[in-house]
Amino acid sequence: MEALTNQPLQQKKSGFKKFMRIFIILFLLIGGLLFWWKYYYTYSDGYRSGLLQKLSHKGNIMKTYEGELVMSSISSTNNVALASEKFYFSIASDSIAKALMNLEGKRVRLHYEQKNGKLPWRGESEYIINGFSMEEMKMP
Repeated sequence: MEALTNQPLQQKKSGFKKFMRIFIILFLLIGGLLFWWKYYYTYSDGYRSGLLQKLSHKGNIMKTYEGELVMSSISSTNNVALASEKFYFSIASDSIAKALMNLEGKRVRLHYEQKNGKLPWRGESEYIINGFSMEEMKMP
């Protein structure tokens, strides 16, 4: 009888515990992948040109830079926009925002990345500006 009690007891891992551990790991991996796809994956990128109409630093808790660009599709001979569309965007970089504040009211070309979702610390728009250049006025 003594020989039986001196042997270490070997416990089998419960099948349920093993299943739950694998389930939680898969859940976290898939959840992390979905979060990355929704908020950090670049859905599209490109350029938009127009008149920088507004740039503001706003928010109650997390202040972000938000802006409006007026894009004219048809203009008259006096370079006045007859048909226009507004492009709303956010700026994540302080240095880009401060440089664009000096160009308010001027024609600019913005490079943007469109994300699948919005994050409060990144801005109110899915369009995030990450570069710009000043446009020259074209005279007819």
